[in-house]
Amino acid sequence: MEGKGGKRKSERPYKGIRMRKWGKWVAEIREPNKRSRIWLGSYATPVAAARAYDTAVYYLRGPSARLNFPELLVAEFGSGGGGGGGGAGLNDLSAASIRKKAIEVGARVDAVEASVTAHEDDASPSELKPCWFQEKPDLNEKPEPEDPDGDYW
Repeated sequence: MEGKGGKRKSERPYKGIRMRKWGKWVAEIREPNKRSRIWLGSYATPVAAARAYDTAVYYLRGPSARLNFPELLVAEFGSGGGGGGGGAGLNDLSAASIRKKAIEVGARVDAVEASVTAHEDDASPSELKPCWFQEKPDLNEKPEPEDPDGDYW
């Protein structure tokens, strides 16, 4: 019998997210002092879901929040914090506004991740090779003249 702990580690590479059976990554967070949760969205990549979670947890708990990507804190919220230094203004946000901000961040990251993946998938091995002579030319194709006059040699 496989233990829960080992399986969960591979399914949850970041805090606050989980993977659906069909492969989508979802994020949610529990509201402080309540049993309810704030739904943070469904994403194609675990990084996007984790960034949405980080945004929500920062708005809920302030600068002391435990984040998946603490190095991105300054880039996302600026050096002065998200809205009131020390977390005082952060707690005034409603669940709906926190959800909206988290979904914006997650969607933006998802779009960037998807475009990077698409570019990697589109690239054939010959495009990734640094040397021109490693490409396999079509021997049935007439070569294009490099000289504008049409001289080959």
